[in-house]
Amino acid sequence: MTGIQQLGDVRSGKLAGNITAFGRALRRAGVRTDAMRISLAAEAATLVGVESRLDLSAAMEAVMVSREQDRMVFRELFDAWFRDPELANKLLAQMLPSAEGKAEPSKRRPRVRDALTAPRDPAKPAAPAKPDKEVEFDAAMTSSERHRLQHADFNALGAAEYRLVERLARDVTLPIPSLPSRRLRVASDAGQQHARMHWPGVLHEAARTGGEILRLPKLSRREQPLPLLVLVDVSGSMERYARLLLAFLHASTRRAGRRDVFAFGTRITDLTPAFKLADTDAMLGAASLAIDDFAGGTRLGSSLAELRRAHARRLTGRRTLVLVISDGLDTGEPALLENELLWLKRHSRRLLWLNPLLRFEGYAPLARGASVLHRHADAMLAVHNLSALEQLAASLAALMRSSR
Repeated sequence: MTGIQQLGDVRSGKLAGNITAFGRALRRAGVRTDAMRISLAAEAATLVGVESRLDLSAAMEAVMVSREQDRMVFRELFDAWFRDPELANKLLAQMLPSAEGKAEPSKRRPRVRDALTAPRDPAKPAAPAKPDKEVEFDAAMTSSERHRLQHADFNALGAAEYRLVERLARDVTLPIPSLPSRRLRVASDAGQQHARMHWPGVLHEAARTGGEILRLPKLSRREQPLPLLVLVDVSGSMERYARLLLAFLHASTRRAGRRDVFAFGTRITDLTPAFKLADTDAMLGAASLAIDDFAGGTRLGSSLAELRRAHARRLTGRRTLVLVISDGLDTGEPALLENELLWLKRHSRRLLWLNPLLRFEGYAPLARGASVLHRHADAMLAVHNLSALEQLAASLAALMRSSR
């Protein structure tokens, strides 16, 4: 009798086991929950009781969730885990043959769907795959799947898809526009535009040929990549975009000349030392340790004021290309943001706003901070999927050609 599992025993119950399993599901969904929080959740459930779902949910949420961006994930997962029996009966009724129409697709967040997927038992061997009749080619990803990921919003990806897209984003090249610098070099092509005669070189060549001038070397300006200043929003609304775009920028701007990167939320954080690391994963780890206001609010105005006070020398004359990656949902004062953007415009060549909210058709920057940023930005470009990242390089080149 000792090996028989007790189901629904009123003396012991299953509430504690359900809360423990619920905590594990939260961890699979990316919510930072440890054994202490799960123990507090069980104690909170004992204190408030199970008569009211709202009270139970609020009590468990108070002790299990510490980040604002995890609250909606907790609530959706709580509703799915501790669901109403009447709702379950309705869902079962839809599976009867007499039911007409198709069931609506799940509207849950990808993190919740992944957490609700039952993990495979490592002790249990996997079912053998059925052999294909004919294998014409071997590919890691079908063309339709690759096409879907190319146009899938970063915010709508599941955990496995997100990791895959993050790897694919590192292969997207982003050539930084270059402009002629003040330094000169001997032109390899004599017919190059804006080349001028290199008279010391002419005399040197003539001395080697007994006074005969057989070659006319010329000088041209060196092509130099524009200094790059990147400001990445790491607030709660940008959480799913920030990590992926940081990985993309680290890999795609590896050969850039001067590259300064800052993260901003409620304050500004210098990520330039982290970007000097050669490995992208190591950079992401160093950036995570450096950023202490991740998934908080957005105060672009005060962050730019701190940039002006402490890091003004990072802007090289009026040659710096500034990339502001944000959704524009600023919670600071618009007047402060206006003044700081005016200063930034005076000390840079171009200010480009990379906005993931452009994924919505008919989007208009109506929020206070977004309106100010849109008024001072030279262009607003989309960065919400892989296809938009690939188009970003062409857009940068076209904008810089028009500014010469």
